Amino acid sequence: LPPTPEQEKPPALPNGELRINGKGKKLRKPRTIYSSLQLQALNQRFQQTQYLALPERAELAAQLGLTQTQVKIWFQNKRSKYKKILKQG
Repeated sequence: LPPTPEQEKPPALPNGELRINGKGKKLRKPRTIYSSLQLQALNQRFQQTQYLALPERAELAAQLGLTQTQVKIWFQNKRSKYKKILKQG
């Protein structure tokens, strides 16, 4: 049996990471640009708590018009930067 068109496509991940161009390089989603209001809200929330529970993350994402993944990764990056700054003194 010939493969159906569905079987020919490489699997696509929900975050869009696995799209391969002609040269075999992965194409990434463009970097998220956060508005100043979104950043203000994210930073404010980070000062309250460095870790969000799932429902908190869902609520914050909905309020700010972001995906839960964007909020999750923002918090991961922020924690990483915060720890780096603490290490430096």
